[in-house]
Parts: sequence; structure tokens; C-alpha cells
Amino acid sequence: MLLDAHNHLHDARLAPHLPAILPELVRLGVTRAVVNGTRESDWPEVAALAAKHDFVLPSFGLHPWYVAERTPGWLDTLRSQLIAHPGAGVGEIGLDRWIEGHDDAAQAEVFTAQLALAAELNRSATIHCIQAWGALAETLRTHPRPARGFLIHAYGGSLEMMREFAALGGYFSFNAYFLHERKAAQREVFRQVPIERLLVETDAPALPPPDERNAYPLRDPDGETLNHPANIALTYKALAEIRGLPVETLAAQVEENFARLFAS
Repeated sequence: MLLDAHNHLHDARLAPHLPAILPELVRLGVTRAVVNGTRESDWPEVAALAAKHDFVLPSFGLHPWYVAERTPGWLDTLRSQLIAHPGAGVGEIGLDRWIEGHDDAAQAEVFTAQLALAAELNRSATIHCIQAWGALAETLRTHPRPARGFLIHAYGGSLEMMREFAALGGYFSFNAYFLHERKAAQREVFRQVPIERLLVETDAPALPPPDERNAYPLRDPDGETLNHPANIALTYKALAEIRGLPVETLAAQVEENFARLFAS
């Protein structure tokens, strides 16, 4: 059983490839994949995908990259989506100080509102964070959090902060992008993440693995490398190697962790 804790299967860049992608996920034994919306305009697409495919677990959120696009009623729309999908999570949400022209105040307002909604409904929260680790830790310490916990996807922070986030209820999903040579620090963090807090993700079509490890080379019309969702299999294998575990042992633990965080 393979479980993808974070992807964007609804992304338009994957649409031409879905007739080939979906059977391959079935063949590999992918039984659940959390598909994350990032803005109001794509929430209906995530919902439609979940209605069509039983393995899709929907998640709806306003990503920090898109806070400027929000409508006045965005939070009510988000609540309606969550009520309509009792098993859905809140995500992808978060803080990002890397993106050009970021608005810290707007990001904080949107993030805390969504975190409060996740806490109120006790839904999983899937968090994106780049270059805002201190602000994220402060927000999580001082604001309501979902009792079931939260996921920091493709965690790229320090070992010390990982321990703080874990104490606050955090889970951490490993991505095969961390197999790039320059990502040794991230691999070391994931060697030490408490095993009961480990998950595995693709973030497809984003964050492809190194070309030499990429089992499913996929490109968009402009030649950009896309991450195939079936790379979840090599991601499990790579994390098992990092942890020094048989992949079956890792998969069984990840299954327990996934159920604890995402089960409706």
C-alpha cells in the first residue's frame, strides 16, 4: 500500500497525461493520495477529481502565493467546501517569504484564518513554508491547531525546528526532490524525524527527483520536467534506504501515520 500525502493531481499540466498516470497508480498500489487545492478557482477541480476517483482524498486551501487573488467571500467558500466533503483537509496553506513581492501581513491573516478553521472542524492542515520558519513556529505556538495534527509538506527546515514542530503535533513528508545532491541536510533531518511522524509525498507535478533517479520522465510542452505521481514508489524506497529499514516496514508505519492524521 502506497500513500501520497501531498500532490496536485488536478494540475492542468498533468491533465494530458492522466489516462496513462491513473492506471499506473493502480498498478503500483497507490490506495490514497491527498490532492491539494491552492486557490478558490481550483477547489471545484479537486472536488470533481475526488468524486470520480475513490483513492483521491481532497484538501482545500489558499496557498500563500495566491493570497492576493482571494475574493471577499473566500473563507465562507472554503468552509462550504469542507462541510460538503467531511473527509477533506485544509491545505495547501502556509507562509512563504521566498516568493517575490510577498505580503507578510496578508499571508499571516489568511494562514491563521485557515488554521483556525482546521482547528474548529478538526481537519488535517497541510502547510507550505519557505524562509518563514520562525514565523511559522510562532503562529503554531500561539494559535489554535487541529487536534489531529498538521503536516509540513516537503519539510525543509532545520533539525532543531523539526523537533519543535513535532512537539506541537507536526508530521513531515519526504519528497524525492531531496535526493538531489545539494539536499544532504534535508536527508539528514528525515533520517531523524520520529518514525511515528513520517509521511511520503510527491508534490506532483512539482519537485521532480534527480534525472538519474526519475523512473517516469515527464515533460510539459515547454520542456519543463514534471514530477510523475507514480514516483511515489521510488520516494518510499529512497526514504527506506535513508532510515535503514525494509521498505515494507516503512510502508506499514507510514500507513499508521497517514490514518492518524488524515482519517475522517
